[in-house]
Amino acid sequence: MSPRAFNILFVTVVLLIIANGALYTIKETERGMLLQFGEVIDADLKPGLHAKIPFMHDVRKFDARTQVSNSESTDFLTKESKFITVDAYVMWRVADVQRYFTNTGGDRSRAELLLMSRAKDSLKNKVSERTVHEVVSGQRDKLMTDLTQELNAIAVKEFGIKVVDVRLKRVDFPDSISDSIHNRMRSEREREAREHRSQGTEIAETIKANAEREQRVLLAEAYRKAETLRGEGDALAASISARAFGKDAEFYKFYRSLQAYRASFSKPSDVMVLKGDSEFFRYMKNPGK
Repeated sequence: MSPRAFNILFVTVVLLIIANGALYTIKETERGMLLQFGEVIDADLKPGLHAKIPFMHDVRKFDARTQVSNSESTDFLTKESKFITVDAYVMWRVADVQRYFTNTGGDRSRAELLLMSRAKDSLKNKVSERTVHEVVSGQRDKLMTDLTQELNAIAVKEFGIKVVDVRLKRVDFPDSISDSIHNRMRSEREREAREHRSQGTEIAETIKANAEREQRVLLAEAYRKAETLRGEGDALAASISARAFGKDAEFYKFYRSLQAYRASFSKPSDVMVLKGDSEFFRYMKNPGK
């Protein structure tokens, strides 16, 4: 290689090294700041291609996307002096790059640690002002709204972080008292079940007694009507018979004698001992009459 070509190659490599150290890119998903000997000279670098002076300037980049930080399960004391276990998460993003860098060193882990510490303190205060029912359902939405606003005011001022949202993932009783609570709930449900069964038995006995009483009343009324109809029928039959036989008294006597004969000699072994001139054999002695 000739000295000329070597010089050209050397200059090219040096220019590429200088260009690589002087040019940098800020992505749409990033926030950047430019430092000169450790002092911030531009705290809001826009997305795109930028230039800097090597060895004099330094560029710090931070993720501008929304971050999600989960808190550890923590026991809090409610207004009723009852412990509940709360899991929560915080959605946040970098709002003030210079303040974020100054107070956290640009370290996401440190920023998350500081933010969740403040979130824990705010959550403790909000839970202590409410009952278990209010935390679980009654004022849960309001609690999260108030917590978001309060934590955001603190985070923006102290860390340059904007809190987008704070949410409660789970609210439960601590394991130390869950068993006793479940046992008490089970006892309460069993007591209610016994009361319902007792009430059901009482209602069933009442219905059964009313049904039996109505049955007796209906049967008695039916029997009374049946006896009345039977009596009326017998009276009507007797009246008809009396009118019919009253037209011929002799025929009525003859008919009644035949009925007596049939009843007396219904079996071959039937025997009657009577006087020969008994009125009973009147129509047998004188069939012509």
